[in-house]
Amino acid sequence: MPRRPHLLGLDRNIVLLGVTSLCNDISSEMIYPLLPTFLTIVLGSSPAYIGLIEGVADSTASVVKLLSGRLSDRLARRKGLVVAGYAIATVARPLVAAATAPWHVLVLRFSDRTGKGLRAAPRDALLAESSPASAWGRSFGFHRAMDHLGAVIGPLIAFLLMSVFAERYRLVFALASIPGVLALAVVAFGVREPGHTLAPAPANSTWQAPSRPLRNFFVALLIFTLGNSTDAFLLLRARQLGVSVAALPLLWSLLHVTKSVSSIPGSGLSDRLGRKWIIFLGWVIYALVYLGFAWATTELEIWMLFASYGLFFGLTEGTERALVADLAPTQRGAAFGYYHLIIGIAALPASVMFGLLWGWGGPALAFTVGAALAGLGAMVFVLLVPQRASQS
Repeated sequence: MPRRPHLLGLDRNIVLLGVTSLCNDISSEMIYPLLPTFLTIVLGSSPAYIGLIEGVADSTASVVKLLSGRLSDRLARRKGLVVAGYAIATVARPLVAAATAPWHVLVLRFSDRTGKGLRAAPRDALLAESSPASAWGRSFGFHRAMDHLGAVIGPLIAFLLMSVFAERYRLVFALASIPGVLALAVVAFGVREPGHTLAPAPANSTWQAPSRPLRNFFVALLIFTLGNSTDAFLLLRARQLGVSVAALPLLWSLLHVTKSVSSIPGSGLSDRLGRKWIIFLGWVIYALVYLGFAWATTELEIWMLFASYGLFFGLTEGTERALVADLAPTQRGAAFGYYHLIIGIAALPASVMFGLLWGWGGPALAFTVGAALAGLGAMVFVLLVPQRASQS
């Protein structure tokens, strides 16, 4: 049985993993909203190369997520892999401050995302194993809320630093190491393995075939993610429509305010109503927001779209993970690994395709195609995943 509940009725592990994500995202999001402009203005990169950087980094990380998830099942130990993943990211991320060419950023983003890949699936399995099934939506929602709260604070810090130090990108990137070290300390010294961890799987064991509903969910997720390109393009669109460089961190912070505020109620709602329609609603919101980005003409519309975009994350991020936990009662680390792998497989073609479409036909074409793919994924999901399949 999970240990005695702590904050908000959640297990100590869930609270501390949330704090870890809070600090880690403060570090990450001090850098990320400035990175597209740094690449294009300072290092002379193109939009297509930005898509390549983000696509390669995320796709590679997703392969690592699968391997680390399966390894954590075999070891029946999650924490060591989680700590190692945060350690790699903490070392690699602030080195962007020393980059002098776009390929340097590619290598460092690859390293940062590899760290994320190493920790993601074991961490999600650890979250599920530290919570009763009846509270999976709320537990994952809390974790995502803390993650996004860090993504609110990080851009605000970046905004203040950029305002005081006159757009000194490299200084901001270097200072991002401080909250990263705090995140590593919390997970290394605070989080514990659950007392009810299963026995290690045999070394020659293979992953059991997923249930049909889980396979169907993965198919729909793959289609949807082909329309889900890197958010760096949203920031480029914002700059195109008049948002200043100094205001980009504020815009990014607004997005994460919406994410954080909506994550616990959005994912928690799925504990009562089931996962299917909450995910479907979130995917439809995504498609509509992308259509908005396609045809926006003013800076005010961009601010409204960024706020609306956060609702998609609040409804789906925790709910999708809870759905995977529902449908994978055994070898859960591998199941989360496959979940992240599918997202990553589609990330590279999605981002590269988006960048090419932008260069060929402009942002309206790129965002419209993304919206169409997201809508198709939502329809496949609602047709293939039965309503009761999302219930514990």
